[in-house]
Amino acid sequence: MSAQGIDPRGPRFAAGVTAVVLAVVLLTAPAPFGVALLAVQAVLFAVGALLGLNRTPLAWVYRTVVRPRLAPPVEFEDPTPPRFAQTVGLVFALVGLAGYGAGVEVVGAIAVGFGLAAALLNAVIGFCLGCEMYLLGKRFVARTPAPAR
Repeated sequence: MSAQGIDPRGPRFAAGVTAVVLAVVLLTAPAPFGVALLAVQAVLFAVGALLGLNRTPLAWVYRTVVRPRLAPPVEFEDPTPPRFAQTVGLVFALVGLAGYGAGVEVVGAIAVGFGLAAALLNAVIGFCLGCEMYLLGKRFVARTPAPAR
C-alpha cells in the first residue's frame, strides 16, 4: 500500500478469485462443501471489512505473487470504498449462509448470485458495485440538510 492509497488491481484480482469461489458455491450448495466454502468466503469478507483490504490472504497473494510481475501501478485509490464493498459482500454471504442453514435454498442461491454478479462486474470490467454504493451514500449524506433545532 502507498501513502496515497491502494493499487486498484488488487481488489480486482480478489474479485476474480471471489467470483470463482461463489460460482463453485452456486454449483455445489446446499451440499456441505458448498456451504463450507461460502463460510470461508464470509470470513474473507469479514477480514477485509473489519481489518482492511491489505490484511486479507488474497491481498498477500496479490502483493507477493501477482504484483511483482506487473508494471508499477499508474494510480492509487482510496481503500475506504473497496473496504465497504467487502462489507456488502459479507452481508450477501451471511444471508446466503442463513438461507442455506434454514433450508431455504432459494434465498441462499439468490444472495450468492448477487455476490457473484457484483464480483464479476469488478473482475471483468472494473466496476465495483459496493464502491459505487459507498460513494452514492456519501453524496446523499452530504446533501441531507441537518435537522433544525
